[in-house]
Amino acid sequence: MTILVTRPSPAAEALVERLQRAGRVAWSLPLIEFTPGQDLALLPQQLAALHPGDLVFIVSQHAIHYAAAHLRQAGFTWPATVNYYAIGRCSALALHAASGHAAAYPRERETSETLLQFRDLHRLTGKRALILRGNGGRELLADTLAQRGATVTLSECYQRCAKYYEGALEGRRWRDRGINTIVVTSGEMLQQLYSLFPAIDREEWLLHCRLIVVSERLATLARECGWREITVADGADNDALMRALQQT
Repeated sequence: MTILVTRPSPAAEALVERLQRAGRVAWSLPLIEFTPGQDLALLPQQLAALHPGDLVFIVSQHAIHYAAAHLRQAGFTWPATVNYYAIGRCSALALHAASGHAAAYPRERETSETLLQFRDLHRLTGKRALILRGNGGRELLADTLAQRGATVTLSECYQRCAKYYEGALEGRRWRDRGINTIVVTSGEMLQQLYSLFPAIDREEWLLHCRLIVVSERLATLARECGWREITVADGADNDALMRALQQT
């Protein structure tokens, strides 16, 4: 097995290092990078507008990275009377490190769907929900919370930007290195991966690789693109990806 990790830095390099220590051949090709989001200036007042018992959702640890830095600069502390939720363990740990507050998160599948199964999120009439996220994404979370009665505010704390690569050059590089397993952690990256390479590389090589993805929804998207060998990890963090790669 020769593995290509497409998740962003520094998580991509950290996973590659772990795989190499475990005796696997692995390389990184981060497909996106991050910059500060457009709503950071509004974040202190958005948090201040929340009432006791309202909800704050952390979509990723990148949201916390940029939000926490801005709040520190503004001299604003995270409110203690709201309920915090995170998509996964890493986001919850990032919040706790930045604020001292705990966030509830799914312990099995780290997805919006699993989080929305929490019993205390079923009836939200009269509640405000602030979602800290990147540019776009997680529409299911916002839509479902609104359907359940919450007043939802989206706060773009970071932006995802596609990294530029020369597709034909990269196709030759990774085919020559014998890549046959690819780690993909979002639908955006999956579409970017599919579009990056010339059609001949997709047909002869890319779609024959095994994909390691992080949700059933992403697996469905991969099948629609033409992949057939797909493994769904039990989470989006590097620990879960390592477990999935060790089982293949």
